[in-house]
Amino acid sequence: MGRPRWLSDGEQRAWAAFRTTATLLHQRLDQQLKRDAGLSHLQYEILARLGGAPDRELRMAELACAVSNSKSGLTYQIGQLEQAGLVRRRACESDVRAVYAVLTDEGATRLERAAPGHVALVRELLIDVLTPDQLTALADGLGEANRRLLADDDPCA
Repeated sequence: MGRPRWLSDGEQRAWAAFRTTATLLHQRLDQQLKRDAGLSHLQYEILARLGGAPDRELRMAELACAVSNSKSGLTYQIGQLEQAGLVRRRACESDVRAVYAVLTDEGATRLERAAPGHVALVRELLIDVLTPDQLTALADGLGEANRRLLADDDPCA
């Protein structure tokens, strides 16, 4: 095995900034959503994905991949959302092994109430502090990293 390619000072700075920002952003969004909507950040993401899907439903395996969660972790979250009346499960008629998560009307209402505060905080903490050029660079760079990560042995493919 060859010698490690250590990060340069600039690369280390970028990596540290990314790690810290991602962690802090997730924590602040989670706090805001719990306080204002009674949802975790992951639960909000689940509702948002379902809300944007055709017929407000997704196969559980597809939803797990979309929110980067394990199938068992998603099953737990769907159970919590189901108990709250925000989601229901539906069996697939053509494949007995498949289960769909479906956003209920109550779930859609909760999502609609939570979205403005969530978007406002995303703007305050990230979008509005960056210039348009910085946002473009961020989207391009992270988009490329996402493409490579998903292309490498993607369990969701």
